Amino acid sequence: MTRIFRTLLLLLALSYSVWSRGEGEMRHYLFVYFLNNTTEGQQTCYAISDDGINFTPLNGGKPVIASDSIAVSGGIRDPHLLRGNDGWFRMVLTDMDMSKGKWSNRGIVMMRSKDLLNWEHHTVHFPTRYQGKQPSEANAVWAPQTIFDPTIRKYMVYFSLHSEKDGPYPQDAVFYAYANDDFSNLEDDPEPLFTYPYPTIDTDIVRDSAGLYHLYFNTWNHEGLARRQYEFTDIHKPDSWTLLPGRMQPNELASEGSSVYPLINGGWMLGYDCFRDGIYQFCKTDNLRDFTLVRETTSDDVFNPRHGSVILITDAEKQNLIRYLGM
Repeated sequence: MTRIFRTLLLLLALSYSVWSRGEGEMRHYLFVYFLNNTTEGQQTCYAISDDGINFTPLNGGKPVIASDSIAVSGGIRDPHLLRGNDGWFRMVLTDMDMSKGKWSNRGIVMMRSKDLLNWEHHTVHFPTRYQGKQPSEANAVWAPQTIFDPTIRKYMVYFSLHSEKDGPYPQDAVFYAYANDDFSNLEDDPEPLFTYPYPTIDTDIVRDSAGLYHLYFNTWNHEGLARRQYEFTDIHKPDSWTLLPGRMQPNELASEGSSVYPLINGGWMLGYDCFRDGIYQFCKTDNLRDFTLVRETTSDDVFNPRHGSVILITDAEKQNLIRYLGM
């Protein structure tokens, strides 16, 4: 009994030591992104930050996941990373090599990992996965992202689809499908997430502490490119969603790839890719509606990402990434 009691005391002491060092607390940020439209640039890179705005690339700024080993096209873009509620990290990416043309991607890549370093990967090639069905006709499956759906208790993957004018998706529109249990495939046919009178791409969904969802998307019409926002409490009832007025960024630069993430000390950050200007902008908000520009990269910055995403990580996770990848 004494030995068991001493063992319990030792375990409690170790647990307290880990807790007191904050290794289980979210204290840092991890940015996953791609670099540019070259073969070398269409791969996945990592950068870390302590404040959520000033990021330092890992692995000397070189890719940490090679696209030629995970993608049908040989290139990947638009990585979206999600921390699951089951111990797994999940990443989805656009399976695309821009050198083969803007309308050349036919699917996505689905990945999961326990440590952010060793990844299981699977391709979802729409002509094969949906052979004989409408999704097989898509010539663009863009910017996939993942969110946990608490009503279905499954991971929802959402993305935009486009086809030729005489095909089933003549205008870019956002669809969704649920992932299977091991995150290796989509288990059903894509369904429309919402409808909008103009093209919609690059959708990002976050849920605040009050349970309100905020959905950001890119659209364009005769007035140009804009980032718009819906708010809602039920993701399955788009007829009840509220479309907020105006654009969600404080300037008129052409941009894409919204990434909204919480800040550890309160508030949120919106990041987006100003693709025509070759820079990336960060905007802070306290209410997820009004955004103030706080930083932009330069075209020659060591950290100058293209369309990516950000999650919070712990001290232990940060140190593990640095240990294996280096700065």
